[in-house]
Amino acid sequence: QVQLVESGGGLVQAGGSLRLSCAASGRTFSNYVMGWFRQAPGKEREFVAAIRWSGGSTYYADSVKGRFTISRDNAKNTVYLQMNSLKPEDTAVYYCAADRNYMGTIHTAKYEYDYWGQGTQVTVSS
Repeated sequence: QVQLVESGGGLVQAGGSLRLSCAASGRTFSNYVMGWFRQAPGKEREFVAAIRWSGGSTYYADSVKGRFTISRDNAKNTVYLQMNSLKPEDTAVYYCAADRNYMGTIHTAKYEYDYWGQGTQVTVSS
């Protein structure tokens, strides 16, 4: 049973920073892609960033490129999302997700991801 547990959300002023963590457990994740998605009130859940567990290649949504950094710590089975220069439009519930079938392309569609965390709220005030 794969479990993903997010932490690190909170309230921050515009221009500030937060680091989200996703602790993964339940199996070996070597061929997985780990992703972060977010969902604002009244909007669809959207892709933010993803990282291959093995090799560490990354992919970002244009809206966060240059401001957010995804990384992983293999020893701790944890994926991070460092968020800098936060904007009010970054306000959302952020979800960690795992895609167990990496086939050469990092997916950005939420239906490609098999496991999800419970989410953590990020609120950016103006």
